[in-house]
Amino acid sequence: MAPTAAAAGPSDDGLRKLEYLSLVSKVCSELETHIGVGDKVLAEFITELGRDSASVADFDTKLKANGADLPDYFVRTLLTIIHAILPPPSDSRNPSSASQPAAGGSKFPGLSRPDDPDRARNLRLELERDAEEAAATAAPAPARDDRGRRRDERGRDRGRDDRGRDDRGRDRDYERGGRDHDRSHGRDRDHGRDRDRDRACDGDRQRGRDYGRDRDQDRDHDRDREGERRRDRDKDRGRDIDRDMDRDHRRGRRYDDEEEPEQFGGRKEGALVNSSGEPELYQVYRGRVTRVMDTGCFVRLEDVRGGREGLVHISQMATRRVANAKEMVKRDQEVYVKVVSVKGQKLSLSMRDVDQDTGRDLLPIQRGGDDAPRANPSGGSASGVGVGSGKRLGLSGIMIAEEDEVAPPSRRPLKRMSSPERWEAKQLIASGVLDVRDYPMFDEDGDGMLYQEEGAEEEQEIELNEDEPAFLQGQSRFSIDMSPVKIFKNPEGSLSRAAALQTALIKERREVREQEQRAMLDSIPKDLNRPWEDPMPDTGERHLAQELRGVGLSAYDMPEWKKEAYGKALTFGQRSKLSIQDQRQSLPIYKLKKELIQAVHDNQVLVVIGETGSGKTTQVTQYLAEAGYTTRGKIGCTQPRRVAAMSVAKRVAEEFGCRLGEEVGYAIRFEDCTGPDTVIKYMTDGMLLREILVDENLSQYSVIMLDEAHERTIHTDVLFGLLKQLIKRRSDMRLIVTSATLDAEKFSGYFFNCNIFTIPGRTFPVEILYTKQPESDYLDAALITVLQIHLTEPEGDILLFLTGQEEIDHACQCLYERMKGLGKDVPELIILPVYSALPSEMQSKIFDPAPPGKRKVVVATNIAEASLTIDGIYYVVDPGFAKINVYNSKQGLDSLVITPISQASAKQRAGRAGRTGPGKCYRLYTESAYRNEMSPTTIPEIQRINLGSTVLNMKAMGINDLLSFDFMDPPAPQALISAMEQLYSLGALDEEGLLTKLGRKMAEFPLDPPLSKMLLASVDLGCSDEILTIIAMIQTGNIFYRPREKQAQADQKRAKFFQPEGDHLTLLAVYEAWKAKNFSGPWCFENFVQSRSLRRAQDVRKQLLTIMDRYKLDVVSAGRNFTKIRKAITAGFFFHAARKDPQEGYRTLVENQPVYIHPSSALFQRQPDWVIYHELVMTTKEYMREVTVIDPKWLTELAPRFYKSADPTKMSKRKRQERIEPLYDRYHEPNSWRLSKRRA
Repeated sequence: MAPTAAAAGPSDDGLRKLEYLSLVSKVCSELETHIGVGDKVLAEFITELGRDSASVADFDTKLKANGADLPDYFVRTLLTIIHAILPPPSDSRNPSSASQPAAGGSKFPGLSRPDDPDRARNLRLELERDAEEAAATAAPAPARDDRGRRRDERGRDRGRDDRGRDDRGRDRDYERGGRDHDRSHGRDRDHGRDRDRDRACDGDRQRGRDYGRDRDQDRDHDRDREGERRRDRDKDRGRDIDRDMDRDHRRGRRYDDEEEPEQFGGRKEGALVNSSGEPELYQVYRGRVTRVMDTGCFVRLEDVRGGREGLVHISQMATRRVANAKEMVKRDQEVYVKVVSVKGQKLSLSMRDVDQDTGRDLLPIQRGGDDAPRANPSGGSASGVGVGSGKRLGLSGIMIAEEDEVAPPSRRPLKRMSSPERWEAKQLIASGVLDVRDYPMFDEDGDGMLYQEEGAEEEQEIELNEDEPAFLQGQSRFSIDMSPVKIFKNPEGSLSRAAALQTALIKERREVREQEQRAMLDSIPKDLNRPWEDPMPDTGERHLAQELRGVGLSAYDMPEWKKEAYGKALTFGQRSKLSIQDQRQSLPIYKLKKELIQAVHDNQVLVVIGETGSGKTTQVTQYLAEAGYTTRGKIGCTQPRRVAAMSVAKRVAEEFGCRLGEEVGYAIRFEDCTGPDTVIKYMTDGMLLREILVDENLSQYSVIMLDEAHERTIHTDVLFGLLKQLIKRRSDMRLIVTSATLDAEKFSGYFFNCNIFTIPGRTFPVEILYTKQPESDYLDAALITVLQIHLTEPEGDILLFLTGQEEIDHACQCLYERMKGLGKDVPELIILPVYSALPSEMQSKIFDPAPPGKRKVVVATNIAEASLTIDGIYYVVDPGFAKINVYNSKQGLDSLVITPISQASAKQRAGRAGRTGPGKCYRLYTESAYRNEMSPTTIPEIQRINLGSTVLNMKAMGINDLLSFDFMDPPAPQALISAMEQLYSLGALDEEGLLTKLGRKMAEFPLDPPLSKMLLASVDLGCSDEILTIIAMIQTGNIFYRPREKQAQADQKRAKFFQPEGDHLTLLAVYEAWKAKNFSGPWCFENFVQSRSLRRAQDVRKQLLTIMDRYKLDVVSAGRNFTKIRKAITAGFFFHAARKDPQEGYRTLVENQPVYIHPSSALFQRQPDWVIYHELVMTTKEYMREVTVIDPKWLTELAPRFYKSADPTKMSKRKRQERIEPLYDRYHEPNSWRLSKRRA
């Protein structure tokens, strides 16, 4: 054995050297990312220190002994990386001391780390402590505390008034780079003159807290009009001094006279630089305003020889948003300024970095040994780490450079001028014929010259960073195959083939409709505008043109079958003549009231099974309240849908005899309708999950009822595991699980074989009929079956199950046309669709009984399986398919896929025919397919959707061992790995796979992780005010509508809001314009905007502001600096980056997938080179929705863990995949140019 060992020695040594070099490179990369120093010698030295350290404390001591005072989390991260590749010598000598992986976790050690609830608790306490310290720092004087508290109580939801001048002083005190980032967010938002208007608009004001700055709401909607206003103001600049002075005093522009906290470490007034030479960078000088413009002012430095002048841009005057520089300064006013940029003879100055009362630098910069600027630790941010080279690590983990913070707003994209046009413009300006401000290339932020366009930069190649974190070594998508979720039991079976065929048919029908629409548009005369130019057109010409203007532009046109089905009269369902008490007593559960209460008393966990309409949801909570269970705490009931939680709570409040929000209330995301007296609380399952995040014992509740548990949403599955642990700790807690399906044994077995309480229902026998041969086109077979039932079977209504809105509408249209073709001798068939997007008054039509001699057919999605009970149904047609949401971990996106239903769903559908009397169920698949191709139960959500938000919440609870967590149906390890990769790239997890401080803050927001990261990044970048609005608008869905009779006008109105930066800025422009009009409803009508969606966005924004206020996160406006906003969006959605494809459309950077900009996007006609999208929508193509232009450099800056710059000396992967296509004549075959083709 000795020779073998000796022979293997050199190979092992070479491998160790490679590992060591890889480790040094990794440490060097981490140093560059976190502290801005990428020295390999330093990285090697730190590697040796870490290798000889047995613990984090030992490593930290050695680092501090050598002059490196690094943050604790970074020290721990470095040691984890070093020990993962080069374990300390003590481990090799004592292998038994190494921790053993959990059972089943040897293949995925990153998922089987031990749980650490103490660390999660400490992180939460640390965040609360930081918020308290920020609040204490924000108001050191008790008097100011009292004033702030009174002000908050007086106007929390209607914005801040400007009467408290100390708010503005505090606004200047808190600098983006100096001190804590956990600042109060509500400083100096509204001007004092808006108070009277606010009193008159109390109704609108109560819908949200928006901290409006109403002077600048219409920015950039009409550049020409703005240019005229600017020129008019410039002409009158000399006459405005007195008026500006009066206005400034009215607005309370005086600064605070309070003493500044000493922890700033800045200089006092006597410490101002009195230099007789050139101005020094980052030094404070006394100056005098010489000229005021709309976009800034010029200040002469009095402490510099020669009286040098510099420009203070409007964005550098205050941390808040300023619409006009005249609001802040006036001519001959003395100010303190800080030099932030020196370019030749041009000086860029800042007022916001300096206390205007004392001249103290609020963002002091000290110089290191290399004479490079360094952030002063005494003035540094508590939430950011100073890293040298003028950079700092922000709260969100992104590197922020000093020049980025002080840079003026970037110019918006301008139309390129040709060289002759530019020369002509310069000549006209020089001759005095035209004013320079009349030209679009005028640089209003510079010295008044025409903006010189920079030359095209070298094309930058971006690649995915394939470096794996230490806790996912050998487990990430680069090491193992991330296969899609298996949703078909038999992928080769007849049901799978039918689903694939129907998907293709749906796509084909879309394309046919688009071709018909294009053909109709092509048939329109090209000189459509001619009749409008003619003052005396021929009779009928003007009418024809008016009609043709809207052809093909309609977003929705009610078809004829729907008009006949619904008519003009609205319906709201059948109104019962019984009293509320009689209605309660008529429910099946009423007869079992005593037995139910006794069962809850005797069993800590109880599974309740009963069909839809038996009264489980509305009555169980009231029975328990009457039995005295509310004396020990609340009764909580979860619902899988927000609409259900609201409607059920309203009904229970009526039966309980109270107002909604008092004894009975509800809580859904972004809306809490409860009070201190609430004892019965309905909520979505996601809201209960967030309550456990704050209070793991749910000490406020005595009973938890998980309603509609058979739907198995992802939140419900996580709640199963958490509540199963909770009832072990709390013997007084009662847990009730209700379901409308027959899988009670599975629930009972999961919850310690608990008892099952069954509510008997009214059921009748149902005859099951199968097809003899598989149906390839199940939709056509279903329509034929419905017509056969209508023509041959006795009276009784029909229920047809289909997969989605598009399929249902097509089926209804075909049924209507076929019934018309049968003539008037056939009894009438009333066609009624049901899907979630249908208005409630239309949905309620299905409950109306059919008139005598007629039959109704209800065409529904799987919502009618258990959530609805329709009387009169005797026949059920079941094609055997449904649409489910499936996450593709390889592509990183969710998609709706047509799949076969489960056997449990098939039984549930058949049972719908036996509620009123004996019925029949026509299954359009074979009995063999039912037994061999359908899974016993439906695949739960947790096994088929993105788990990013779920894993983040579980990590925030201290649950690190995800493989051992007691899921009822555990998700695939690949899905968990994909979620942790995403969280690691966002900065929510460290190198050990543990939750970071950023991740804990992200978990506090009821948003998806990318949106949370986007919001926290905006705090660092100084644009959180705009990002709050954008996130709120995204959450509300589509905000525009297009009535058929006014499509052209609606399109024109919508186009006015388009922003060249993209759709996110367009949403912001809509909200800002609405806010400028005092949240007016008529304004929404005039601009074809859905006021309900905007009010919803206002409520969402208010809730997010409340969370930011809790943790003292600053709400700052970026003004006109849209680059900051786009950077913040990129920081959260860098996964969704796409690059323009030379051939057609775009290709995503992650999977090189072809995608296209949606036609409704503001960028549809622009087609920029690089974009970020919010989501992909599959119709005829993969369309990107909510698209924004980005700079490719931002990807590597903001997401270094996910992207890297390609090696310029090598060919990138993207270029290797491209093909060089030869040019050819489009009138001939592509290969006709080849010599071989010619010879042939």
